[in-house]
Amino acid sequence: MTSAAAVPAGAVPAPAPSDRVRQVVVLVGALVAAGTAAFGAGAFGGTAVQDASGGALSAEATPVAPDNPAFRIWSVIYLGLFAFAVYQVLPRHAASPRLRATAWWVLASMVLNAAWIGVVQAGWVPVSVVVIAALLAVNAVAVVRLVRLRPESTAQAVVLDGTLGLYTGWVSVATLANVAAALADGGVGELGLGATGWSVVLVAAAAVLSVAWARFTAGRRALALGIGLAMSWGLAWIAVARFQGPLVDTTVAWAAVAASAVALVAGVVAATRRPTD
Repeated sequence: MTSAAAVPAGAVPAPAPSDRVRQVVVLVGALVAAGTAAFGAGAFGGTAVQDASGGALSAEATPVAPDNPAFRIWSVIYLGLFAFAVYQVLPRHAASPRLRATAWWVLASMVLNAAWIGVVQAGWVPVSVVVIAALLAVNAVAVVRLVRLRPESTAQAVVLDGTLGLYTGWVSVATLANVAAALADGGVGELGLGATGWSVVLVAAAAVLSVAWARFTAGRRALALGIGLAMSWGLAWIAVARFQGPLVDTTVAWAAVAASAVALVAGVVAATRRPTD
């Protein structure tokens, strides 16, 4: 005999008070974090990240630093995060299993992003590596949770999966560039391979990471494509920066071109795979 309180298969569970709290906190927190990060990144009169910390993260700081136009991707990411914040607060999405599983993690990543910018603005470049590594780890947890659950609608796939994909892909490239910047800022030697050799290693690592992301997210179209596009974008601008400007290195540039192509193809192929669940 079926209990009267049982929830029919496929039905959306009723929202709990904790769902309402999550919706409001994530909305307010996301808006504050995004505004803080935008100001810290140079909007509204703030100092641009590439000009902070004595230029440690500028396009000329290391051979794996992207050219300045690469950072325009943040406009798209912030727009997506704003759309996510509004989407998740709508009453009909309160009990969404995917939002329950990921919303707090997305908010945590936004807070860490704002913290990273603050650390860089303070000139604490070594600490920024720890913060951005934590940011990437938090995004990875959110990606894992999204892969486990099928998108509930096309809108959710675009707003949540697409945005988090772009965000994670860009942070993946930025983490490698941040590590190189911290080593250069700390006066660490060239460690046998030289600046060019280690830069090629880092670029190759980014290509391998893009393939790993693609394999893991295969079938989650918006997520896989977002990661692939963002990583390809970041690597392409590393190539542009090395083909021109004061820090020309054609070896690193061509390695970045190849890695950018790998990331793009991997993301597109993963996005065209049929979901397995």
